[in-house]
Amino acid sequence: MSLVIDFEDVSRQSAKLKVVGVGGAGGNAINRMIDEGLKGVDFIAINTDEQALNMCKAPFKVQIGTKTTHALGAGADPDKGRRAAEEDRAAIHDALADANMVFITGGMGGGTGTGASPIVAEVSKDIGALTVGIVTTPFKFEGPKRMERAEKGISLFKQTVDTLIVIPNERLLSIVPKETPLNEGFRYAYEILHSATKGISDLITIPGLINLDFADIVTVMSEAGDSLMGTSAASGENRARLAAEQAISSPLLENVSISGARGLLVNICGGPDMTLHDVSEAASIIQAEAGPNANLILGAVIDENISDEMRITVIATGLSASAHRFLHPSLQRPRHDATHFKGVDRREIPAIDRMAEISEDLKNTHAQGYDFHDANVSNFAVLRSRKKEAPAISRQDNGNNHKSVKIIDSLDKLEKSDIKFDGFDSDETNKEDFDIPAVRRRRWNMLS
Repeated sequence: MSLVIDFEDVSRQSAKLKVVGVGGAGGNAINRMIDEGLKGVDFIAINTDEQALNMCKAPFKVQIGTKTTHALGAGADPDKGRRAAEEDRAAIHDALADANMVFITGGMGGGTGTGASPIVAEVSKDIGALTVGIVTTPFKFEGPKRMERAEKGISLFKQTVDTLIVIPNERLLSIVPKETPLNEGFRYAYEILHSATKGISDLITIPGLINLDFADIVTVMSEAGDSLMGTSAASGENRARLAAEQAISSPLLENVSISGARGLLVNICGGPDMTLHDVSEAASIIQAEAGPNANLILGAVIDENISDEMRITVIATGLSASAHRFLHPSLQRPRHDATHFKGVDRREIPAIDRMAEISEDLKNTHAQGYDFHDANVSNFAVLRSRKKEAPAISRQDNGNNHKSVKIIDSLDKLEKSDIKFDGFDSDETNKEDFDIPAVRRRRWNMLS
């Protein structure tokens, strides 16, 4: 008796992935993905604007709402975009019919992308496909009305997808050099959309050292709650540590930690020189930041075209919007600082020893108008100003592999040391104000 394997039939049984660009920004994102050679997915462009649709390189195009918009676009009216999608729901269904997984990408704040994307997601869910939304929010200079439309659109979109990844364009200003031309800046936004899509799709479509099946992806991407995405690349002797730390401290994460995520999807890509130790070190750093309860799904791929480099994409899912934790100060990235992580791993310095170093920083922040307010987060107090917020002193860690010191047990040592905090009176701070591991403080009277 012989066993015959039909590899062509096996190929046909693999997961069918479709990337749908909705609206003008979605079409531009698809163009970027096609130019970058994203493989293993089918591209579909959906738009109300006939001219913009014709400029898209997607092989399959769906024009929606010709009766509603007369093929002239939605005019920044999400309601018109929604009605256009409803008008041609059947055509959208036909385009998605055989998909196992659908990526819906676009920009929030306009008419078609904002209004039609939730309808496309509804159709995708109706056919039983795993549905992932990857969208951008407007720059501030695009105006408050556009941001208001974006927020409403995201609220509706979130209800119709399995996972929604929101990329704030405003955060690109923390990455892109000031001299970057306007068109290059927007192109960078499309590159982020491409990276997010590729980071997930490559895990399914490209054979790797550590392979995943589609069920693994479904497990992570179906986790309810908010999602975050970070991506990074590093080279050199410490590439694994640098790439991992920068991926989980990406400016796109707005200094919010992945701690508490229920699901982690990690794509590690390297050249032929990438070692098992590299993969282990990177995965351990990411798992430690997320916590022991996170279900980590890891894929490792060798790319013959790169050398001495590791590229990491992290998708964290199942985050509670009310329990966002602020990123460890040692992992926060200053603007345009690519060398921030070289040198000492500052997570290994106990909090009590770091106080002397940050005392001067606290004085500086006070000079800029900051005040300490009550904080109720697991690992960090929150330093707030009227316009922005940033983490303050690291408190006791809650299982993230960081060495820590209990604040209560160390107060006496602090009082006897040479470390001075102007305006901090330990006599006014009762032990009952502290809740270990979380630290709840009354307002600190700093430098008054």
